[in-house]
Amino acid sequence: MRRSGIIAAALVVLALPFTQAAAQTAAEAPRVITVTGEGEAAAAPDMATIRLGVTERADTAQAAMDAASGVAERLLAALSEFGIDPRDVQTADLSLSPVLGEPDGPGRTAEVTGFEASNRVTVRVRRLDDLPAILGAALEDGANRLDGLNFAVSNPDPLLDEARRAAVEDARARASLFAEAAGVTLGPVRSISEQGGYGGPMPVAEMRMAAVPIAAGEAGYSASVTMVFGIED
Repeated sequence: MRRSGIIAAALVVLALPFTQAAAQTAAEAPRVITVTGEGEAAAAPDMATIRLGVTERADTAQAAMDAASGVAERLLAALSEFGIDPRDVQTADLSLSPVLGEPDGPGRTAEVTGFEASNRVTVRVRRLDDLPAILGAALEDGANRLDGLNFAVSNPDPLLDEARRAAVEDARARASLFAEAAGVTLGPVRSISEQGGYGGPMPVAEMRMAAVPIAAGEAGYSASVTMVFGIED
């Protein structure tokens, strides 16, 4: 019993300096408020990106590829007639694969019944008024795949900067609110970091062009910042 008491007393004595050091460290820790602000900005788009093409099936690989290539050639020619710059047209997918039939029975291997060829291109359309006619011409030339239609702003930097300013204002407003609620005085900014932004379509308005209804909406960009403010005594 006496030995146990000595050990316990020693543990208390040894633990005391560590407790005091922890309390001192906590007292010296900077008093800050950390917040995250969000901001957005949007504008009418001035360009669109579409991904379209053709998928064809035939009994032989060569026939399937020839059929897909023929449609692709007509499609590229049509795009050229609309004044699409070659740098705005890029092959997005070129594939050829066998088509398998149903197995004759359990454990049987499926036989090749034909081949499927695909040829798709990504096109940037910088004159939105031409977009309905381009889509119509693509269908007339044999295109049977439309995998995406996205609107954007060709120069997003001003919108991104506007979104960043809004994010900083949002963060500052949140920090002021927290400081007021906590009964402290908000100090200067200690640090600020950007968490990344996002740009994409914001379908808030519908625009009908020619015979094709297209919801162009707005191209929106967002920003997120984390700010650290000091707390004044």
